[in-house]
Amino acid sequence: MAIEVNGKTIETDEEGYLVNLNEWNEDAAKILAAQDDLELTESHWEVINFLREYYDEYQIAPAVRVLTKAIGKKLGPEKGNSKYLYELFPYGPAKQACRFAGLPKPTGCV
Repeated sequence: MAIEVNGKTIETDEEGYLVNLNEWNEDAAKILAAQDDLELTESHWEVINFLREYYDEYQIAPAVRVLTKAIGKKLGPEKGNSKYLYELFPYGPAKQACRFAGLPKPTGCV
């Protein structure tokens, strides 16, 4: 599978995760979100950018509990809860947000 981003083909696996993380850009994220009928807002970008920083630091995509806790620490308790994150990413905050962020599927996610 693949997505078309600015005339460039970016390979994705069968679940829509990017095969090559270095090919990610904001336009790719918008296209992946559009596939899920979502338009990315500033709140989405906060989580996406947080995930990308987390991945750079730890070389792993966080599972949802870790994500929720870490977001709470960085962005405040009103954002560090699963209700808020599920409103942004209805298909699962860790799984869906990591896909939009161009990261591999988080461990512990089915």
